[in-house]
Amino acid sequence: MSEIRNSETSNVNNFVAKIVEEDLASGKIDKVITRFPPEPNGYLHVGHAKSICLNFGLAEKFNGECNLRFDDTNPEKESQEYIDAIKEDVTWLGFQWSGDVRFSSDYFDTLHDYAVHMIKAGTAYVCSLKPEESEEYKGDFNRPGKNSPYRDRSVEENLDLFARMKAGEFKDGEHALRAKIDMASGNMNLRDPIMYRIRHVEHHQTGDKWCIYPIYDFTHGQSDALEGITHSVCTLEFEDHRPLYDWYINNLPVPAKPQQYEFGRLSLNYTVTSKRKLKKLVDEKVVSGWDDPRMPTISGMRRRGFTPASIRNFCEMIGVSRSDGVVDIAMLEHALRSDLNNNAPRAMAVINPLKVVITNMADDHYEDITVESLPDSLIEATGDSLKRTVPFTKEIFIDQDDFKEEYSKKFKKKFCPGKRIRLRNGYVIEATDFIKNDAGEIIQVNATQITTVLGEDPADDVKPKGVVHWVSASHGIEAELRVYGRLLNHESPDRGGEDFMTHINPESLSVISAIVEPSLAQAAPESVFQFEREGYYVADRRDHAADKPVFNLTIGLREDKSLSQ
Repeated sequence: MSEIRNSETSNVNNFVAKIVEEDLASGKIDKVITRFPPEPNGYLHVGHAKSICLNFGLAEKFNGECNLRFDDTNPEKESQEYIDAIKEDVTWLGFQWSGDVRFSSDYFDTLHDYAVHMIKAGTAYVCSLKPEESEEYKGDFNRPGKNSPYRDRSVEENLDLFARMKAGEFKDGEHALRAKIDMASGNMNLRDPIMYRIRHVEHHQTGDKWCIYPIYDFTHGQSDALEGITHSVCTLEFEDHRPLYDWYINNLPVPAKPQQYEFGRLSLNYTVTSKRKLKKLVDEKVVSGWDDPRMPTISGMRRRGFTPASIRNFCEMIGVSRSDGVVDIAMLEHALRSDLNNNAPRAMAVINPLKVVITNMADDHYEDITVESLPDSLIEATGDSLKRTVPFTKEIFIDQDDFKEEYSKKFKKKFCPGKRIRLRNGYVIEATDFIKNDAGEIIQVNATQITTVLGEDPADDVKPKGVVHWVSASHGIEAELRVYGRLLNHESPDRGGEDFMTHINPESLSVISAIVEPSLAQAAPESVFQFEREGYYVADRRDHAADKPVFNLTIGLREDKSLSQ
């Protein structure tokens, strides 16, 4: 029922969309082809969602194509698990890649041929410096680098050494193939960058075929060219890599000349998005896994109850600019709450149950009340309807906070002796008295039914003071509620290189029980509901079952001002 808006790439706040539009209008390109190129070394996070929406959104907006290509040049840290999770995330967000899934490893043979081409052209050489020596020769931002003593090897010697590297004659790190550019360049990326390194490790796609693997900077641009990518969009940290991207393109017989464009990456306060840091949370069991609902991963957000529409609308809200910045997490929460408020079905759950006995009702009274689940706004907009039945019996549960011993103007809408309340979708009842236990706690309220027609007001002038949610005591189902808060309790948890682990919120998860409508036991996993007057909850996609319902708190009904101060 949630509408996925198709204007993520509105030109108003998306400079890349403006460029694409101009390139199409001028005839520079006939068709836009973009790509989303994640490395399969972890699960995607909310920052990747922005890139997904941008690249796939451009293709949607301009009737083009977007490829899904895995940058799998570092097999030591990659796995099939991550590949499968990334494919699922992209699909769940509502996008479909063009053709088959692609891998940088699909082009390993061609990239090897390109490397040989460069050796023959005198623009690449095999360097035998040890890693620590290589760092010394590279220099730094305050001093130029110096040429490797192996830089002037002959073409024949370089071809021989590179062939022997490929054949597996050398140990890891013993040699590397480098581009011959400029060791005095002010751009560190142009100081004879490594193109290939030796790694005796099996690859998840190519098996043991290779023991040399190309570096990302050498792989990426050529893969773009081989796929005919028109706009290679990446985040700002790759801006200094663009001269190298262009240098390779201009020095190789590639079939196309794509252009790279950089945009500001997404950072949220109270959040870390480094894959290394997220992996640390998983490895040290701070969270239950990559899809823990407290994680900013797409799979974690999905399990938390985020919808594809809420994430895509959020990415539209923040826009695409040329500068990095920190976005207030309240914007993400606003996008989520707005979507759920308009689309989530309503249901009733009592978290702090207090029994109410309706004394003027037969002990065996049972009545199915038919109620509407969809919010009024959705019914008005679409004409849709979703009815459900709620059992009504002599004994019901209401929330403890909805009853007070004595009337008070401060709590004038509360239930108390001599006062009336309307049951949500039900009847008007009036409290008569209550029972306490030995500890002085109210454990039961006795009441009488005032009306016998649903929605009817009392015949006298005494109107009910408010509406409360309720659940049948005999037919309600006990459910486990997992109440999630922010995992990190500092606005900038990793500022200045600070250890973000010191800002873990020890109270980010609490598990409580509630009594819910019986229909909720049959809820499909990932179904999100507004538990009326309580918050938005989602049936856990892993643990929810009819015999043991489990719901995760997605978000409260209203913004918690204390968290944003």
